[in-house]
Amino acid sequence: MKNLLILIVATAVFLHFYPQPEVTKFYNEAKESLLDGFSEFSDTSVRLKADKIFSDLKPQLSSFSADEVNVLKEITSSRVKVNSFYQDYCIGTKRSAIFHPTNQATICKTISKYENML
Repeated sequence: MKNLLILIVATAVFLHFYPQPEVTKFYNEAKESLLDGFSEFSDTSVRLKADKIFSDLKPQLSSFSADEVNVLKEITSSRVKVNSFYQDYCIGTKRSAIFHPTNQATICKTISKYENML
């Protein structure tokens, strides 16, 4: 047991004074993965259900084509996809090849109501 403790301390001191890029990269990736996992499980803030966007847009779906509705269902299947769409097409300058500009503006307007819950 004493030898194991000495080995751990020696390794820690070596890595502290002689950092290794591969070890540092592995450490940062593992730390990021753990922090993301813990934040997902310990999240207590109010979150948006992704299908709320779709249900808010239901009255306006008559102006959407069938392809647009299918893509909208896919986008509103998870918060990550909604947030990604919002970042790329609403905040960003990208133009969606699937949605008509007025329909894209409608979707962005609806998502922006719930922006702080994403």
